[in-house]
Amino acid sequence: MTGHQIPALRELAYWLDRYRRTWRGSIVISVANPLLFVLAIGAGLGKLVDQHNTGYLHGVSYLQFMAPGLVAAAAMQIAYLESAGPVLESARAGGNYRSAVAAPMRPADVLAGHLLFIAFRITISALAVIAVITAAGVVSPGKAALLLPAAVATGLAFATPVAAFAVTVDTLVVLSAIFRFVIMPLYMFSGTFYPTGRLPAWLRDIVLFSPLWHGVQLCRTLALGTATTAGTAVHLAVLLSLAAAGTVAARRTYHRRLSS
Repeated sequence: MTGHQIPALRELAYWLDRYRRTWRGSIVISVANPLLFVLAIGAGLGKLVDQHNTGYLHGVSYLQFMAPGLVAAAAMQIAYLESAGPVLESARAGGNYRSAVAAPMRPADVLAGHLLFIAFRITISALAVIAVITAAGVVSPGKAALLLPAAVATGLAFATPVAAFAVTVDTLVVLSAIFRFVIMPLYMFSGTFYPTGRLPAWLRDIVLFSPLWHGVQLCRTLALGTATTAGTAVHLAVLLSLAAAGTVAARRTYHRRLSS
């Protein structure tokens, strides 16, 4: 069976062709945002933090502390943007999913092809952020290479459960509310920009269950060279388990929505 005959790859080809016409719009999120963070927060505000609170950062500069977490946070953001609205729109009447299952193609193939594209988007977005912080001298090239699989695992931990839910809804209002009240608070409170030890105890206990916290800690320890075998295994286990559980759930919700 050739690649063009594999249904999931045909679905992937559709999304890649669509992205070929719109990729320029993603440059702002993928490159400009991390560059601005590095320049404004890391190099600007970071100097003030370094002067007064380096003890909270365990002896590293604020830029070294913040940048690896930004890789994980950016992966989460791209994962949500690619697995929420696009899935909802595709599942609607006249959407890409409807055309695909009429081809015919199984809902599971549609899901697999779209997840492959989402993984691709997470990968190239993470590569852009990693390239920025490596070029800035924040992370060595050797350690930077370790951040890519960690970022992809973080992104998929969000993408698969979000896709499983997004295919069931009919309005962007719900997905916008999730972005505002779930994704953005995670972005701010999961240790990306400051140690979670500075949070109130009740909030810190909640944050420790966040997949983004695991992604941030995984990226940060890998970048700083402080990763342990046990810690890395735990973070990866949480992220990959969520990605797998989300995939199982998505196979069910896709079948239920697209077979009706």
